[in-house]
Parts: sequence; C-alpha cells; structure tokens
Amino acid sequence: MFDIALYEPEIAPNTGNIMRLARNNGCHLHLIEPLGFDLEEKKLRRAGLDYADFGRISVHKDYPAFLQAVAGQQIFACTTKGSRPHHEPAYQAGDVLLFGPETRGLPDQVLASVVPELRIRIPMQPDSRSLNLSNAVAIISYEAWRQHDFSGAK
Repeated sequence: MFDIALYEPEIAPNTGNIMRLARNNGCHLHLIEPLGFDLEEKKLRRAGLDYADFGRISVHKDYPAFLQAVAGQQIFACTTKGSRPHHEPAYQAGDVLLFGPETRGLPDQVLASVVPELRIRIPMQPDSRSLNLSNAVAIISYEAWRQHDFSGAK
C-alpha cells in the first residue's frame, strides 16, 4: 500500500518496532545505509520479528540508490521542519514516507530535494522537540492507511 523509508536509522529497537509495524500495516520498508546497527542484532529480534518479516524490506547502500529504487513514487519528507500537518495530504497508494535518523532528522540536502508541500510534520506542543521515531512512523503511516479505509485489513 505505502512505503516507509528510514534514512540512516541509528537505534536497533526503533527499527525493530518499525519493521513489526510495517508487517502489520502492509507497508514496504526501505532502510537506507549506513545503519547504526547490524540487521542480525538481538534487539531487532526482541521486537518479535521472524525471518518472514524481512520479506517486505529493502536495504539500499545510500540515498541515491534508494531514489533509483522508488523512481516515480511521490516522497513525503516527515520532519519537525515540515510545512504542513501530516493529516492534510491526500495519500496515494505507493507514496513513500521518508523519516530521518533519531538524533538528527533528515539532512538539509535531503529536505531540499523534497518540495515544501510534501514536507509534513506531526503537530506537537510548542515546547516539544520531537517524538520517538517509531511513534512518528506509526502516527503518519496509520493516517495514510486510514485515508484508504484500512484497505487489506481484517
């Protein structure tokens, strides 16, 4: 239905949670290297994954390789620097939800490659810095899926 992309994720438990989330909401997960952990780490397995969960995961050696893999798909940059709330866009099947690493978010050159109206943010209180990455992915991916009446869910 949708694609979730993690740009240089750093924390294995967050990525493990997102892998499980993608398995449950039918998203294809893209991991853009370098990763801050090994995919064989116990912390990933602790998230309840088994080898079947790796079927809808692609690993890309860098951002240009990722862009080549998703050529023709619309990319939403999910960032605290977004110009519009995450619930405003009308998401389409095949859209990509791109998230940055936990400690620094998407770099400026990646943000600059996405038009401002496709840079989205989750509304938060003014004195808040950010949400946990796996929580942010859940909020935005489920909003996109909700807009499609949870297509494919039982």
